[in-house]
Amino acid sequence: MKTVIIDYKAGNVQSLLFAIERLGFSAKLTSNPDEISKADKVIFPGVGEASFAMNSLKKTGLDLLIPELKQPLLGICLGMQLLCKYSEESGTKTLGIFDVSVKKFPDSVLVPQIGWNQIYDLKSDLFKNVPEQSYMYLVHSYYAEKNENTIATTDYYETYSTALQKDNFFGVQFHPEKSGVFGSKILENFLKL
Repeated sequence: MKTVIIDYKAGNVQSLLFAIERLGFSAKLTSNPDEISKADKVIFPGVGEASFAMNSLKKTGLDLLIPELKQPLLGICLGMQLLCKYSEESGTKTLGIFDVSVKKFPDSVLVPQIGWNQIYDLKSDLFKNVPEQSYMYLVHSYYAEKNENTIATTDYYETYSTALQKDNFFGVQFHPEKSGVFGSKILENFLKL
């Protein structure tokens, strides 16, 4: 099985590579459209700013390729947000796979949300053998509202989508590679889909 991590200069992916290796799998970091198209599994990570990330994708044509992929794809953190249709961060039009906008948390709560929070209403094989109310590690200032593609929720200011799924596309707002045993289980579940 060939797993690739999309390299578009949006954050450090070393911890993700190590987490995959600890599970007995391997992954290749690449921005090559041909390698991404031929992979069995695609991971779309991201840390940083939405408009910069979208510009990076556009420079390599990955903004057109990603929505066309047919194999399982997992967006993580900013990667999940970029799978949505729009981000309030710099008023950025994103990839549009999930028909939901990404909004900024209000100043009435601590922004960014940094640390451990619970996920619940788990609705996908992605969460097989992951208990309701498991804690995941989050670092984010923007969030996807609840919608028809929501497969897990978290409470912070309001109840929001902490995971999304539509067809072969999955997204998680949290960092599974930094979320202990149950985060590792989610990564393993994705790699075994």
